[in-house]
Amino acid sequence: MKYRDFLSLHVLHHAREGVTGSFMMEELRRHGYRLSPGTIYPLLHELEREGLLTSREEVRNGRRVRVYTITERGRRALEEGKEKLRELCEELLGE
Repeated sequence: MKYRDFLSLHVLHHAREGVTGSFMMEELRRHGYRLSPGTIYPLLHELEREGLLTSREEVRNGRRVRVYTITERGRRALEEGKEKLRELCEELLGE
């Protein structure tokens, strides 16, 4: 599992409620990741191209923002990723 895969799982997890790039940067910062817009937005765009996210524009606090939401395909990928992560953690941490 690549570093990017962990980030993708985290994004998919939060995208169940709809997220913005700035929300994800702040959320990941809380977990010790320091991501720039040049990292998070290409990741969001790639997940959207892969059909794991969909996006729409909204106006929040007078500003246009793009909100990303998980798709059904993204839900399946999240569940598969969680299972692989669970197996890996059990092996590494000794069940």
